[in-house]
Amino acid sequence: MTVARTATVKRRSRSRRGEGETLRADLLAATERLMIETGSAEAVSIRAIADAVGVTPPSIYLHFPDKDSLILAVCERHFETFDSLIEEAGRSTDDPVESLRRRGQAYVRFGLESPEPYRILFMTRTESTRQYDVVVGAGARAFQHLVDAVQRCIDAGAFRRVDPMVAATGVWAAVHGVTSLLISMPGFPWPDIEALVDHVCEIQTHGLSEPVHEDQGATP
Repeated sequence: MTVARTATVKRRSRSRRGEGETLRADLLAATERLMIETGSAEAVSIRAIADAVGVTPPSIYLHFPDKDSLILAVCERHFETFDSLIEEAGRSTDDPVESLRRRGQAYVRFGLESPEPYRILFMTRTESTRQYDVVVGAGARAFQHLVDAVQRCIDAGAFRRVDPMVAATGVWAAVHGVTSLLISMPGFPWPDIEALVDHVCEIQTHGLSEPVHEDQGATP
């Protein structure tokens, strides 16, 4: 007689009233863990998330309409923390250029202290166009804060009259490049990291600075 194999995944009991938020948090944690393990949002399936939490796939749809919504919720949560830390660093000085520099330093610090959340936000492969929906949420607010910081430097006369969107994108590209390299290539013989980050921030702010004309300040 053949004995049927039993399922290897232990199912959790039906949620009682008021436990829905706990299940939602568990689903987010499982999705985040699977994204980290696979390094790809596309490799994470609803079935894998359900198995990790111990529920059936239909249980997930009671909280999230699809997998993309789950992934976006994970990103949104981390973007809120990310934005809060950078805004705090930026508010620590009244000088707009120094504020921008401190934002860049806080950006890199977040990536090095929280490499897995950083990977999820900026280094996870995905082909889903839904991922870009995050630009209307916490991710959009974080980037707009950077644009506003650049605009304050322009308004103060410290930066040239450049397009703040273009300038902010350039600053982001620079600090992201350093952060992603530090995370993905820890074995490289990096110089002092703090000095490296300061150098990158200096290059960015100097490049955007209002040029001083040769005749400026000359006595007649």
